[in-house]
Amino acid sequence: MALNILVVDDSSVMRSIIIKTLKMTDLPLGDIWEAKNGQEGLRLLHEKWIDLALVDIHMPVMDGEEMIRHLRENQQYENLPVIVVSSESDPNKIEMMLRQGAMFIHKPFKPETLREVVIDMTGVNYEDKD
Repeated sequence: MALNILVVDDSSVMRSIIIKTLKMTDLPLGDIWEAKNGQEGLRLLHEKWIDLALVDIHMPVMDGEEMIRHLRENQQYENLPVIVVSSESDPNKIEMMLRQGAMFIHKPFKPETLREVVIDMTGVNYEDKD
């Protein structure tokens, strides 16, 4: 099963780094969609089939906290695996993300860390790759 992934970050450089890192993990990847804020991310979720979202916290228009809150309030997306990829260091904010069912990866991160968390969140691994 190939994973369709949504990467939501206001930095195009960081989105590129995350996507490049995902490609290095040897996980079965399908389509990878990009959004520069939570509002665009929610729009893409309504338009595309997404298996996993990687979301930054600090973004203009709609931040990651608000986006995740909208996801968890919507029956269609309440169980969508979400990985927060952020430089956030406030333990209260991180704890809030964890309580919402998201995993947290601190920037900068290693490819191995991203791979392990994706496997934990989705149950998919390289053996599922076609």
